[in-house]
Amino acid sequence: MDFFEVINKRASVREYQDRAIDAGILKTLVDAGSRAPTARGVEPWEFVVITRRQTLKQLAELVSPNGAFIGRAAAAIVVFSRDTKYFLEDGCAATENILLAAAAQGLGGCWIAGDKKPYAGAVGELLRVPAGMKLVSIISLGWPDTDAVQKKNRSGEDVLHWEQF
Repeated sequence: MDFFEVINKRASVREYQDRAIDAGILKTLVDAGSRAPTARGVEPWEFVVITRRQTLKQLAELVSPNGAFIGRAAAAIVVFSRDTKYFLEDGCAATENILLAAAAQGLGGCWIAGDKKPYAGAVGELLRVPAGMKLVSIISLGWPDTDAVQKKNRSGEDVLHWEQF
């Protein structure tokens, strides 16, 4: 699939088929995340892949109501980062790489916020994350239950400003 096709295909998907994702695909997604740009070459990210139904449901309860659909996903990748100066920028770049890689594989995914959320500490505890790590994002993943209909994004022409705003 062409790169721009992947960008156009990517959508926030919250409804999934009851179908597992091969571990090799999940490893490919994490590899894509690990290849994101990073300030000063620090690469502060760590990724927790969740496929156990019970853990997905527990995670969904922690981030409900906005993330309740995680409990119906085939998997989730939770992005954590060491607390560096640019941890959020680095972790967000990794998150977007994962979402684009998922779309290229035919998967649906949804980015659930992590940083500054009241559930961040509880998610870290659930996943036994070492102290000092910051929750950047939770990415639900699965084979889309229906064709994802992406809300029409504003076109480049609608947001482009030459030389000045």
